[in-house]
Amino acid sequence: MRGWHSFLVLSLLCGALVTLDASADGKAKAQVCGACHGTDGNSTTPIWPSLAGQGAAYTVHQLQAFKSRQRDDPAMSSMADILEQADMEEIAAYYAAQPVAVHPIARDKTAAGQRLYRGGDSARGIPACMACHGPNGAGNAAARYPALRGQQSEYTVLQLKAYRDGKRKTDPQQMMRSIAEKMSDADMKAVAHYISALH
Repeated sequence: MRGWHSFLVLSLLCGALVTLDASADGKAKAQVCGACHGTDGNSTTPIWPSLAGQGAAYTVHQLQAFKSRQRDDPAMSSMADILEQADMEEIAAYYAAQPVAVHPIARDKTAAGQRLYRGGDSARGIPACMACHGPNGAGNAAARYPALRGQQSEYTVLQLKAYRDGKRKTDPQQMMRSIAEKMSDADMKAVAHYISALH
């Protein structure tokens, strides 16, 4: 029993070290990414996403989508073209380990978004965002549902519109497309403001 216990502890330590090594290697490889996404993954430009705290598997999946052109963005596709799978995993591990910078927003600017995020709108068939993205916006890493907390609101609106217009198709079973097509521009802006203040 003691041998099994020691093996389990050693396995956990090795797994942690591999993650730390991947994150350390990813920091160097992510330097070029910092020009748009911030050196620590917290973007300061409204139309570019923050990557800090994002689930590593989700980030890898998106990089693969850019590389395969499943997701349309010439700038990101050209960046992803030069990345191997190991590069993607190391960059994703680095960003996943970075703390999210959240900028509080006045409550009167987030009330409508909070209602939609937490309760959805059953009359229009819009589910609560937190059902997949979590009550505090941390996402669901195992299911590759992205973390949203602290995300740039303008970027979130752009992505919701891309789903609604069918330009972004990286959602399994068209989950986000079917939701976004029921949302108005005002809905998107309201929920994006709320998401940006989540922590």
